[in-house]
Amino acid sequence: MRNRIVLMCIVVAILAPVGFSQTSSPSATTTPPDTASIVGVWRGTWGGDGDGLPCISLTITNETGSLSGAILFYLLRKGEGQPLTASPGIPEPLIHPTFDGKTLTFQVSHRRAHPPASLNDPPVSFRLTLTGSDKGGLVNIGETPSGSESAGSSGLMMTRTAY
Repeated sequence: MRNRIVLMCIVVAILAPVGFSQTSSPSATTTPPDTASIVGVWRGTWGGDGDGLPCISLTITNETGSLSGAILFYLLRKGEGQPLTASPGIPEPLIHPTFDGKTLTFQVSHRRAHPPASLNDPPVSFRLTLTGSDKGGLVNIGETPSGSESAGSSGLMMTRTAY
């Protein structure tokens, strides 16, 4: 009986440091930003503050613990003597979406934008910066003139809506 107790104490003494070494210190891990302010459907319109024609729809989810989503661009057309119309294109998945708590950055494939000329184009980079509750500005990073952000250019105004 005494041998069993001694053996049990030895096993506990050997395994105790292993259990403690698996815990990580709070300073060693970083907490990802809360994505609740960015998840949803973001809509941008042409010609009006929310009451114009749709031009972009951006859907962002966090169902798997990491951000994902898709963007849909609308083709705006105006025939001679006809009103402006908007036709939805094909949704494209977001590539490498990252969110820092205020700004979402992501890329979108440009391959199907204007085929066949765009088949070998690199992805296009975008940034959605939150400007208020359910409001943000979407910018095509490649088309942003340097210094325009400091001048207050917030890009296309986007509004978050329920799914």
